[in-house]
Amino acid sequence: MVPRVTNRRSSTVLGVIYYRTFLISLIIFLISLRIRIHYKTIQLTQLQQYFVDSDDSVPEKIVVHKDGPRGIHFRRAGPRQKVYFDSDEVHACIVTCGGLCPGLNTVIREIVSSLSCMYGVNRILGIDGGYRGFYAKNTIPLDSKVVNDIHKRGGTILGTSRGGHDTAKIVDSIQDRGINQVYIIGGDGTQRGASVIFEEIRRRGLKVAVVGIPKTIDDDIPVIDRSFGFDTAVEEAQRAINAAHVEAESNENGIGFVKLMGRYSGFIAMYATLASRDVDCCLIPESPFYLEGEGGLLEFIERRLKENGHMVIVLAEGAGQELMSKSMESNALEDASDPTYMIRAVPSNASDNVYCSLLAQSAVHGAMAGYTGYTSGLVNGRQTYIPYYRITEKQNHVVITDRMWARLLSSTNQPSFLGPKDIPEEKKELPVTPLPDGEKCDAVVDIPPVTKEVTK
Repeated sequence: MVPRVTNRRSSTVLGVIYYRTFLISLIIFLISLRIRIHYKTIQLTQLQQYFVDSDDSVPEKIVVHKDGPRGIHFRRAGPRQKVYFDSDEVHACIVTCGGLCPGLNTVIREIVSSLSCMYGVNRILGIDGGYRGFYAKNTIPLDSKVVNDIHKRGGTILGTSRGGHDTAKIVDSIQDRGINQVYIIGGDGTQRGASVIFEEIRRRGLKVAVVGIPKTIDDDIPVIDRSFGFDTAVEEAQRAINAAHVEAESNENGIGFVKLMGRYSGFIAMYATLASRDVDCCLIPESPFYLEGEGGLLEFIERRLKENGHMVIVLAEGAGQELMSKSMESNALEDASDPTYMIRAVPSNASDNVYCSLLAQSAVHGAMAGYTGYTSGLVNGRQTYIPYYRITEKQNHVVITDRMWARLLSSTNQPSFLGPKDIPEEKKELPVTPLPDGEKCDAVVDIPPVTKEVTK
């Protein structure tokens, strides 16, 4: 299902599903909240500033040519003046899927806190063990007391798993339990599963909000500025690089190898290298290299050892796979430092904690306002609601012809290891997604509302 597209002058707002029938007014709800400490200093005249207008949008690209199209926009996230769900009728659940990532517990905590403290929701369940937990495991009742300190711990208190996605069983469980808000935390594969669940819920005509929060430590989800946990991963990777540098510097012709996450995208390796300044060579999946011959990696290593007496190499796990497969018997990286599990399992740092709070609160505001079928994400520094298909349509990769990779080459003073045939041709910018009627104009990505007509 492709969401409807709303034309707005020379822009297109991509849409997410939206329940049009409002049950209660949020301004009435907030008046009752004034007795709580969060809002007791807010005057009624100031409440209007708290809300996000339903027509607010955020551009996907903020740098455009003066004569070019305005491009795609997304719905801006935040509290609406009117909400769809009555707090007493909300029965929410939270599930975490895929690998571990710093910040998972913080997101869980903030979803629970936002539902209970901001909207007065009392029935919140945690789904144990990923998608299969919907039909194969017990649930965990969640409230503010249960989640109070979980942000100080790594991992996820709900447990996680890969696979186990049985759409019919999951939606049957949601329907049988009377759940009407589903918060799904996971990477691109998990968000694809969330999209399938959302479509099955629509097919059955259920009034259930399905909301995703993107999670990938590799930062390879498109559209969004970054994924939560990435800053923490880079910070922890720096510690491993520093240790490898000390070890290499202390030995004659010492080489410190640090292998980091990044099977398909080398963002962690790139940013950790830029932040460290102790790295002599960074190898990522997007940048091919060769070992022997003039201009090869081995020649560069030999030259750098002659110059400095030691060196540090950062290797993303997906880099040079075509070379490693031929020489695994040599155990060339047997002594490489592999801090992968240490990085995945740590609690999130201060920056990620704040970001997790914004993602979780934005997700809750959208669900309570009646939006569904979207992912909460940061676009150009603003919280937005992004339709599932934009999150799952491709993976984000380091562009080796971009300025950021050029900055890394300048920092490490390493060669590019590229021949002319290895440099990808510059691709022309794809045209803006056409409107259903075939008109050629730009648009705002709208989250399609689930109306009574849609759910028939």
